[in-house]
Amino acid sequence: MQAKSIELCIVPYDEGMQAGRPRKSSKSDFAERLVAFREAAGLSQRQMAARLGISQPSYVLWEQRNVSLRADQVLQLSDILGVSIEELFGAGKNGKRRGGPEGRARRTFEAVSKLSQHQQKKILDVVEALLAQSRTAK
Repeated sequence: MQAKSIELCIVPYDEGMQAGRPRKSSKSDFAERLVAFREAAGLSQRQMAARLGISQPSYVLWEQRNVSLRADQVLQLSDILGVSIEELFGAGKNGKRRGGPEGRARRTFEAVSKLSQHQQKKILDVVEALLAQSRTAK
């Protein structure tokens, strides 16, 4: 019997190769935005879960499947990621709100929402006092 020559074709690992089992379904738009915002914030899934007060496997589901979130969880996500709720749900596509142009007050308050809670309270106290004053002047 004659020996056969076997050639092995060794393909090195490519950074673009997908690891693990292929997904059965694609991610929802919300899940894709959630992953993008988390990565932009430089946070791991474990860090996000810790900040949200949930387990890491539970958070992973948020990034993989359609899940029902409570209002407080949506607010937490918005605060942690430093994005508006509209951006989180894709309502602010192309940098504009639905229903009109973005105003100076909106941009200012979005910037204020990224400050510490102590700084936010000081600013809100002043704004609320001005609003109360303008209501009594009418």
